Amino acid sequence: MLLALVLAEVVAAEAALPRPRIREWGVRVGILESGPLNSITDVAGVRVGHATVVRGEPLPSVNTGVTVVLPHAGNIFREKVAAAVVVGNAFGKLAGALQVNELGELESPVVLTCTLCVGKAWDATAAWLLSLPGNEEVRSVNPLIAETNDGTLNDIRQRPIAASDILEALRSAKEGPVEEGSVGAGRGTVAFGWKGGIGTSSRRLTKKLGGWTLGALVQSNFGGILTIAGAPVGLELGRYFLEGETGSIVVVIATDAPLDHRELERVGRRALLGVGRTGSPMTNGSGDFVIAFSTARGSAPLPNDALSPLFEATVEATEEAIYNSLFRATTVRSARRTVEALPLERVREILQRHGIAVR
Repeated sequence: MLLALVLAEVVAAEAALPRPRIREWGVRVGILESGPLNSITDVAGVRVGHATVVRGEPLPSVNTGVTVVLPHAGNIFREKVAAAVVVGNAFGKLAGALQVNELGELESPVVLTCTLCVGKAWDATAAWLLSLPGNEEVRSVNPLIAETNDGTLNDIRQRPIAASDILEALRSAKEGPVEEGSVGAGRGTVAFGWKGGIGTSSRRLTKKLGGWTLGALVQSNFGGILTIAGAPVGLELGRYFLEGETGSIVVVIATDAPLDHRELERVGRRALLGVGRTGSPMTNGSGDFVIAFSTARGSAPLPNDALSPLFEATVEATEEAIYNSLFRATTVRSARRTVEALPLERVREILQRHGIAVR
């Protein structure tokens, strides 16, 4: 009973502190327009689900979770989509990547979780795929499981993710607005020395540029010298990787543009430019991965000379998704440590001092 009360107080305290997305300040990242939700779910059919796992008393020892991205509502094993995995720095555990790049297609949800829970997540996702109607005779599946290490706020050695958490995230996956910040696989993450988390953004090209939609979702848990819209925020706040922690980031890119595996690799590499714009040098201990997929089926891939607008969309959406992961994240306390949310009033002052218009 005491544990339930303590956890309820923690959740209530976080909920009482509504935090904006960066666009709510009037800060425009890049030149392209966002989709109506400014989310990866602006790509028609894409669904996102979370399961947030918080346990322990009097302060939680476990702060972790699961976030899943599904390309569509159907049987993903039977209705595969073109996909690619891009590696920036390979200090990480990304299960299923080899087959995705060998065959150029995705046959599973994209599942994000914590480092030591990859095996459990793989097993639970495989069981879910095998259980889908139409898969009764399937003898091989390739779950794609990505991770970042949330051991700063999470007793990761417990390997606390259970099959029920994977199922919760999968069953809750839906279209529409995506919850961001200290939720799901972003519950225990740390970015640039502040609380990281889940963030998302999108871009919609004009008809002249193809009319395609592209969205990004990030699990931010990495280091560097935080730069926001060109302003040296990390330097002025006195927190940056040479003075503190490093870590990892997973970027998921979805688009309705008809792209094949090779073209999705090209798109995925541009997501790393978006990561770099926020101040990351991709340090030695960072696992920097991009998973890109296209929901288009049955269409010929775009010609190469039509891709540049999508490259720009990828850079911008990734950059803004990272900012949203930081802006929306709340302070998280654990038995091990407290990680504070990015101090937005100080950030506002820094942006204004560097000539960036903020409402």
